[in-house]
Amino acid sequence: MTSRKIIRILLAEPSPIIAEGFCSLLNREGNRFYVSRTDDYEELKRIIHGGKPDMVIINPVFIQNNTTLAELKQEFHGVKWIGLVYAYFDPKLLSRMDALIQINDTPGDIISILQKQADAHNPEEEAQPSLTERETEVLKLLVAGHSNKEIADRLSISTHTVITHRKNITQKTGIKTVSGLTIYAVVKHITSLEGYK
Repeated sequence: MTSRKIIRILLAEPSPIIAEGFCSLLNREGNRFYVSRTDDYEELKRIIHGGKPDMVIINPVFIQNNTTLAELKQEFHGVKWIGLVYAYFDPKLLSRMDALIQINDTPGDIISILQKQADAHNPEEEAQPSLTERETEVLKLLVAGHSNKEIADRLSISTHTVITHRKNITQKTGIKTVSGLTIYAVVKHITSLEGYK
């Protein structure tokens, strides 16, 4: 069954000619795709933090020179990563992408690849164990900026227990940073961004 929701795409491509051509191709599809663009790695991360796209179509040069794809996938859990390939890249790097679009793919093939990725379920997310009630309480206090000791005092538990809960949260979510956990908590409706301005 084909999804009819608008597919939100972030195109990370340094070449203006290729970016314009790719956007033009997607615009022919009417309102099926909402595309934002960047040619800067740091801006890419800011855009994803600001409004998580369904997928990132990325020239592998961005990841080859800045960070690993595994780190990006962990930080931006649930986003599909599609390589836009028109030069040689290490096959190991390309194998970590969710899909690849070759520069000589037909428009029909490209649309098919994008729709298939949009319709695909993320087995990692589905298999992800849920947080316990106590872990959720710890997460809420953590993203609110409380230290381990403050969390322990508020919940009347030991600091050691807080640390154990934090390890469990990291293990279950696959997210190590407080900023990443904050995004996770907002996306999962555990907390909201109101009051964090």
